[in-house]
Amino acid sequence: MKSTRLATAFLLTLGLLNACQTTKPAVITATSVVMKPIWQSDAYSLYRDRVVQGPHEGRALSATQLTSNYVSPVNDRLSPRVEFKFSINGKDNEMAPGLNHVLLAVARPGGAAIETPPIVFGQCYQDATPLAATQYLAPNTPIKIRLDMRPVLAAFKKDGYFTTFKGDKIYQQDFKHVYVAGGTAPLSWDFDNLTNKPELELTDANGDGIYEATLTLNQPTAAKTIATSWQQSINTADFPQYSSDYPLADALYNLALEEARRAVEPDSTFRTGKEWAGVWTRDVSYSIILAQAALQPKVAMNSLLRKVSPDGRIIQDTGTGGAYPCSTDRMIWAVAAWEIYQATGDLAWLRKVFPIIKQSLADDVQNAYDEKTGLVRGESSFLDWREQTYPRWMQPVDIYQSENLGTNAVHYQANVVLSQMAARLSQPGQAALYKRQAEAIKLGINEHLWQADKGYYGQYLYGRTALLLSPKAEALGEALCVLFGVAEGERAQTVVSKTPTTPFGISCIYPQIPGIPSYHNDAVWPFVQSYWALAAAKAGNEASVMESIAAIYRPAALFLTNKENFVARNGDFAGTQINSSNMLWSLSGSLSLVYKVLFGIQYQGEQLVFRPFVPQAFQGQRRLTGFPYRKAVLDIEMQGFGNEIASITMDGQPLVDASVPASLSGRHSVSIKLQSVVPAAQPVNRVANVVAPETPAVQLELGYLSHLKWSAVEGAKEYRVLKNGALDSTIESGFYPVTIGNNAFAFYQIIAVDGTGHSSFASEPIQTGYWNSDFEIQLETVAPKAIQAYEGYTGKGFVETTTTKNTTLTIPVTVPEAGLYALDFRYANGNGPINTNNKCAIRTLRRGPKLLGTVVLPQRGVEEWSNWGFSNPVLVRLGKGTTRLRLAYEPANQNMNIEVNQAMLDCLRVRRIE
Repeated sequence: MKSTRLATAFLLTLGLLNACQTTKPAVITATSVVMKPIWQSDAYSLYRDRVVQGPHEGRALSATQLTSNYVSPVNDRLSPRVEFKFSINGKDNEMAPGLNHVLLAVARPGGAAIETPPIVFGQCYQDATPLAATQYLAPNTPIKIRLDMRPVLAAFKKDGYFTTFKGDKIYQQDFKHVYVAGGTAPLSWDFDNLTNKPELELTDANGDGIYEATLTLNQPTAAKTIATSWQQSINTADFPQYSSDYPLADALYNLALEEARRAVEPDSTFRTGKEWAGVWTRDVSYSIILAQAALQPKVAMNSLLRKVSPDGRIIQDTGTGGAYPCSTDRMIWAVAAWEIYQATGDLAWLRKVFPIIKQSLADDVQNAYDEKTGLVRGESSFLDWREQTYPRWMQPVDIYQSENLGTNAVHYQANVVLSQMAARLSQPGQAALYKRQAEAIKLGINEHLWQADKGYYGQYLYGRTALLLSPKAEALGEALCVLFGVAEGERAQTVVSKTPTTPFGISCIYPQIPGIPSYHNDAVWPFVQSYWALAAAKAGNEASVMESIAAIYRPAALFLTNKENFVARNGDFAGTQINSSNMLWSLSGSLSLVYKVLFGIQYQGEQLVFRPFVPQAFQGQRRLTGFPYRKAVLDIEMQGFGNEIASITMDGQPLVDASVPASLSGRHSVSIKLQSVVPAAQPVNRVANVVAPETPAVQLELGYLSHLKWSAVEGAKEYRVLKNGALDSTIESGFYPVTIGNNAFAFYQIIAVDGTGHSSFASEPIQTGYWNSDFEIQLETVAPKAIQAYEGYTGKGFVETTTTKNTTLTIPVTVPEAGLYALDFRYANGNGPINTNNKCAIRTLRRGPKLLGTVVLPQRGVEEWSNWGFSNPVLVRLGKGTTRLRLAYEPANQNMNIEVNQAMLDCLRVRRIE
């Protein structure tokens, strides 16, 4: 058997020397065949039959068998320096960002236990134990962490609340749990999910105010491993079959087919991943667009319909602050629904989904569309883990107010496809309406998010009364803008050639956020890489297409499954906060390389067209049989390379415009010969994976010379001072004088910039001035006072609002001068944690019939009803005198829970900003 494989490899090598990127001949010896890589970087190499990364190799033994010797380095040579922080109720509320306790987990004299002294909450502890440069964290190291909570408990007893370093009050009745967060497993810096990790909770067993937790670090038994081989064991012969001159590509295709079959539950819906049961709106939608509309259309239909509420609205999965409308990317469902129609031609399906999309989009127009910018508010599409992609100071209400690239690209395309659906259903008026809405979003993206100096779009607009652009690249958003046509022509090519790509692939964001573990931050997601490959092919960038293929094949070959994500800095699957094998959108992305990149299969309304893109290094013969299109089945063979078709025939006859009509039925043979001309060279912006500076923690100090003050940020060379979202000054120190007084309203923010030009997030806005007209309206004066015994409110009480109580509040607002005012509500919502669930309260603010804006009241903690914060500010021009405003629960304000849409309203804050 061994000699047969050697002979086969020898013959294949002779026939494929021209497939290599260079003309240097392969070196052939009597005992082995050494071939040049198809693609190579300093990090890893891709060959016809294997991937090699240092000592690790994933190899295809045949089209149905793979082997790998990959071993995760995650537990090797771990530092014994353990950084951690304490957390009340799962919030980052002990010390300023960047200030952590440190324990050195090394052997103590005499074998003493490794433990901290009782650390007073809020007082930084630094372990002084000597540490040698060659000391590493030993396996199964037990540590005890001790916390002195007596000052906190004393404050509860004396005042009823404890004041955090940020000035926030934690009321005794809201005190639920104490956790420890940190950077060495099982510790985690994911504060929002500490409540899901009971092993990280500290307890006071004897009631003396000293809370303790004992943890075991560097547990080899907990190390994540992979299988060493994969052999196809499920029959996938009914799926489209693929073969080529590249054994690794063939095997990875078959692996993806097998995992696609494993991803179907007994009820004929998709399972999101091996570790992720159930249907998730964005996961299934992105997967359907990539491959599943063609591969498993009935399952795709069932899965989308599972994500429709009883009243016919698309469900926004649980997310930051109680899901919708803090998160608004559910409209990718519409794009997936259209993909299914184009693949199947099922007009009954189109009639079913059209009203669902129409109603959902109408809600979004009222709740999330910003007339001023033309953009859509809400969280980054799929990047829905708050601190992974947003500055720590941003609360769910801030995320609602932000306007993100990827989410806006989704809404643009949702309006485009709804327009196309309306046209197909003979509703020209509706088609025109949605086309106009799409064009408004496209204009907003290109006007407000484009960065001409960088050549790609910014991440999002964020802030409070004035929004500014985060300059980070956001991979999925950049890809969708190219793929959906938001970026056109040269701009599309510029985005692909200038967006930064890191050694193991395009990271979700760039540069990375300091102090945040890998998941969305410092991570590459194969499904995002697949969308990047599609964008690169559309832009005609051969180098980027080939790099994307390598970045998708590398992890699948080494890990022998389609993982959800991996660490950007080292390519390892084991270093991310959460991961899963058999991930639906990852395996769908792998299949899309064959369907949508190499063969270039595209649905264009009532036709299927071929727009193939085969990099020169990947040239050769390839065949795809049994590909379904509506009532037809296509057997496709292709040879050559490039993105220009020399000839294309169907059943031996020329195929005009490389287009297959929707009316085609039966089985047909398609033959494609490419021009084998290398596309015009376009660059790829390959960069090192770097971390941006920490966000400055800024304080306002009042006095004779009032000023902003912040500690020096490591690596920062200068600081940009922003006033109301615009650059006010650039300085080198952490001190900036400001004016305090009447008619001096301003929001200031500070950005740290390092020597390479990478910038931090802007600090939390600080209001430095005030107007005589600033005031609060106590809402218990306009509605009955609530009976709950919550604390922390202002005035004489607060008002409860639900779907049946106080559904409408009429609020008279009297101002002494006409001007632009920021109106927000002080509220409490203890119906869920800050990071999940679906009970965000929503209300509409009107002046008469005129819509002024949506008021979003996100969750602030489980049963934390004395935890008060402010809603999003609604900017309103008020005339001198009294204006009657109406805050109401309207049909469009229905949240994803439907039954619970509740908040406590303390007061309306009125601030004149100009």
